Amino acid sequence: MKKNVLIIGAGGVGQVAAHKCAQHNRQLGDIHIASRNIRKCLAIIDSIHEKGALQDPKGVLRAHALDAMDTAATRRLIEKTGAQIVINLGHAFVNMSVLEACIQSGAAYIDTAIHEDPTRICEAPPWYANHEWKRKPACAEKGITAILGCGFDPGVVNAYAALAVQEYFDHVDSIDIIDINAGSHGRYFATNFNPEINFREFTGKVWSWQNSAWTQNRMFEVKRTDTLPIVGQQTSYLTGHDELHSLSQHLNVPNIRFWMGFGEHYINVFTVLRNLGLLSEKPVKLDDGREVVPLQLVKAVLPDPASLAPGYVGKTCIGNLVKGQKDGQEREIFIYNVADHVEAFAEVGSQGISYTAGVPAVAAAVLIAQGTWDVQKMVNVEELPCKPFINLMNAIGLPTHIRIGNNQEDMLLSFELDEQAQEA
Repeated sequence: MKKNVLIIGAGGVGQVAAHKCAQHNRQLGDIHIASRNIRKCLAIIDSIHEKGALQDPKGVLRAHALDAMDTAATRRLIEKTGAQIVINLGHAFVNMSVLEACIQSGAAYIDTAIHEDPTRICEAPPWYANHEWKRKPACAEKGITAILGCGFDPGVVNAYAALAVQEYFDHVDSIDIIDINAGSHGRYFATNFNPEINFREFTGKVWSWQNSAWTQNRMFEVKRTDTLPIVGQQTSYLTGHDELHSLSQHLNVPNIRFWMGFGEHYINVFTVLRNLGLLSEKPVKLDDGREVVPLQLVKAVLPDPASLAPGYVGKTCIGNLVKGQKDGQEREIFIYNVADHVEAFAEVGSQGISYTAGVPAVAAAVLIAQGTWDVQKMVNVEELPCKPFINLMNAIGLPTHIRIGNNQEDMLLSFELDEQAQEA
């Protein structure tokens, strides 16, 4: 059994994860938070104490300054803190350095997003094969548990996809992952997480898995409208996303697509920024000879996503619309979660987008600590037992519901598991 957690990253998702780890510190042990900006870590610790979130009030809760791009420094901090579980919630550029530090130190590794090379946007699919999956042999050789993409999407939606294939269908024709934020932050324009990473997702090619092959589109080229639980009728756009790169390789499903909701105002501002060249990751030279990266400049002038939380209202709805056949009949199901921005802020001081990303990462840490997910190799979430994961999230803040066919009576999805199944 593993214990003692090091959280890398002190943004909105890091805050959620720290609060949730604190709520389970009798099982998880010492909680450490690290970031280049130690003041952000200290502010999170203050918020945990203010809310009385520590399950064991005498438990260790400490802040550390760290440049997570420095593998040696990250390894030293892992060893200094005695952390056996590392939750990497830093920006996507640090994945490989933190993963390598975990391989060297023997700690389990969890992240919530695919690795990104700062000099490249929208890499060739399957993207995981370009970076993380190259470390599979090293993880297997050293018995390192590395769980990739364990936020909500990617993460929970991967578990939903695996569950649908395993339990609800004999054959699956399509999985459409739909991500809707029906909330409002009240600002003129802002992104819900790191603006640099957010814009990089949408400025490159849109890759989807269709007819068992990679298909390319442009951003905002293809859209759909669905009537969803709680949030009602919503329009979303075909978008490239992390989970497609693993689900397409691990599940025998010919069509897997990702759809994200955008308002017209967001699309208009995004389009202007892109057409002006302000979303480029390539440096440009100013008149005085200095160089600046336009995308980083835009990031600097936009609101910090964590600052949106106090005024955020409304709900999110994220789920998988799955179609196929069961017992010779056509079937359609929607497996989903609805989260509330106001409730998230009241509990952990973050908005709902951060909440949906942070809670699953902590659920993974708890399952590793229990031994259920301590698989001693590198995996994506769809390769793990999904039922204990869904049950745990029901208990700690992200309940899963399911709608089968046209039945409007959605039900909470939970599973009776014997002790052997819990440890599977």
